[in-house]
Amino acid sequence: MSTGVRDGAVSTEEEIEDAGLRCMLMRGGTSKGAYFLAEDLPAEEDRRDDLLLRLMGSPDARQIDGIGGGHPLTSKVAVVSRSADPRADVDYLFLQVQVADARISARQTCGNILAGVAPFAIERGLVPVDGAVTRVRVRIVNGGGTATAVVDTRDGRVRYAGDTLISGVPFPAAPVPLYFEDTEGATCGSLLPTGSVRNEIAGVETTCVDNGMPVVLMAAEALGVTGYESPSELEADAALGAKVEEIRLRAGELMGLGDVRATTVPKMTLVAAPRDGGAISTRTFIPHRVHTSIGVLGAVSVATAVLVEGSVAAEVAAGTAPAGTLRIEHPTGFFDTAIEVSGSGTALRVHRSGVVRTARKLFDGRVWPRRR
Repeated sequence: MSTGVRDGAVSTEEEIEDAGLRCMLMRGGTSKGAYFLAEDLPAEEDRRDDLLLRLMGSPDARQIDGIGGGHPLTSKVAVVSRSADPRADVDYLFLQVQVADARISARQTCGNILAGVAPFAIERGLVPVDGAVTRVRVRIVNGGGTATAVVDTRDGRVRYAGDTLISGVPFPAAPVPLYFEDTEGATCGSLLPTGSVRNEIAGVETTCVDNGMPVVLMAAEALGVTGYESPSELEADAALGAKVEEIRLRAGELMGLGDVRATTVPKMTLVAAPRDGGAISTRTFIPHRVHTSIGVLGAVSVATAVLVEGSVAAEVAAGTAPAGTLRIEHPTGFFDTAIEVSGSGTALRVHRSGVVRTARKLFDGRVWPRRR
């Protein structure tokens, strides 16, 4: 059965099982994932997903028979191709591979994995090196919007070594600045998808926002916790997890996402007053595990909510947010964002968002799927 040309030779599923597929494993931000060219994967969604499940090792809590890392943050896939959109160089489709379930979701994007897309595109020859710095325009397929990634290409190649440290990654690397446009309401259709700055859901005051990632913000104290607990402490609180999931399911309907039981959006963020000089402190359910840091576009959405007068985030920040850069505190450090907005309340409009991430190539070669 044909699944398309792979590396000029492989064209059937049987040959894929024998010869493997081109794959680059990369750390992007605080996530890790497998990067593929779209042309190397089946075009049909069902067959593509079946192949990726067998490559990643799902369903299995350890993903022991695949290259997945046994955690939502390390069970991710980027599919990259040249873009037909004149405003972009490449298209980026993000796929979240469930660990313990045989499911793959394309309902959201991932800004951390995005940090590796431009280096990957340059490495694969989709974008030529353009001097000491190469700018790559990326169309985010999952939710619309575009991002421009700036890659260090001194000496005519991607340079991964550098001095930039980001919280959640123990070693420094070259910076990859990311600038987002058109992300306001990218998934839900509007920045405040419920039409209100606040909604009471299951007895808890919430703010639902989408600036590239649908996020529901709740004051931690409203759920009986401080908001400074470790991810493992929060995950061990079964009553808290059940309450957060109850709110998430109702919020999904209100945000126009429909039944979200089988999806990973919206993300659920508990907020508290900052402790280390930032604008706000966060703990994020993604949606059932608790993030050891915070996602890129999740952080952008939280920072945007801080700027929305009357929001849960603005109330918790209590005027502590500095002008310009907004520092979002999370379990392993902080995440700096820059949000350009105008207006206020429900009339707030986002013009541009910026973050700095790092990425590193871990291996480049071929990967073999588990046989059926």
